[in-house]
Amino acid sequence: MSVDRLSEVLDLVEVCGVASGGFAARGRWFTRGEVHIPLKLIAMVYGQAQLTTDGVDAPVLLRPGDVAVLNGRSWLELKGGTGDSPQREILPEEDFSSARLRAADGQVDDVVVGGRIDIAPAGRALLLNALEPVTHIRAAADAAPLHDILRRLLDEVTGRRVGSAFAIRQHGQLLLLEVLRAYVSRTDLPPGWLSVLKDAQLRPALDLIHDHPEKPWGLQDLARAAAMSRTSFAERFRKTAGTPPLTYLSQWRMLLARRSLRDSDVRISTLAFELGYASESTFSTAFKRVVGESPQRYRRRLDTA
Repeated sequence: MSVDRLSEVLDLVEVCGVASGGFAARGRWFTRGEVHIPLKLIAMVYGQAQLTTDGVDAPVLLRPGDVAVLNGRSWLELKGGTGDSPQREILPEEDFSSARLRAADGQVDDVVVGGRIDIAPAGRALLLNALEPVTHIRAAADAAPLHDILRRLLDEVTGRRVGSAFAIRQHGQLLLLEVLRAYVSRTDLPPGWLSVLKDAQLRPALDLIHDHPEKPWGLQDLARAAAMSRTSFAERFRKTAGTPPLTYLSQWRMLLARRSLRDSDVRISTLAFELGYASESTFSTAFKRVVGESPQRYRRRLDTA
């Protein structure tokens, strides 16, 4: 899979990993609560815990360095610890302010860091549809760098050095990148944009779409690039991406259009031409069909937000 393609899409949809809080616990403990965000991160820095959430039949065992991503879940429960002491409830700190967390001992404490994945509205469906309800990345088997990133993140949280807030943000991004790298390396990805990005046979056609969205690509053009028949190409692309190739082309154009309308003063007529539409009205109709409002209104709304 092309790492550059992954970076390109992540930049375009403004994916951001945010570490928002955590806790340290010793003895038998549990924590539970509602989930109010689309994509929730749970990272096990030290120790281990069992994660339960809606839609999952059996608890997920998190070991040191493991990360779980909850996609569209409504609640979660974590249980950990050993010993004969009564199980006590832990309330996570939302801003890493807990003195208990700062004094954590990785030899005897269970340490959990929580966070979220932020993504621009334009790309939200891309990531939500590409991830499983619970994505479990195992540091030992899937992503060895995860544990190092988590330890450095905890060092920044507990060290409270100058620039720590900036460092925590950067480690949050690296954490997300390693999670996605490990995820796309799997062979059993569900249909979606992460799956199609790693398909070597489809890559030449995908390169045409991504590098030259202004071209009037037809099914035959894309199938020829992939050295496949039209029927075989269309079926493989739909099964891998979860959408037909020309629909993918339209969605890619709309992502580029949203970025241009958000970040530049380009004239809408110019943007329509750059994205391969015959006229401004044709582009506006396509944009409204996908986004739900005209390009002019979309830009005005962002300018006044």
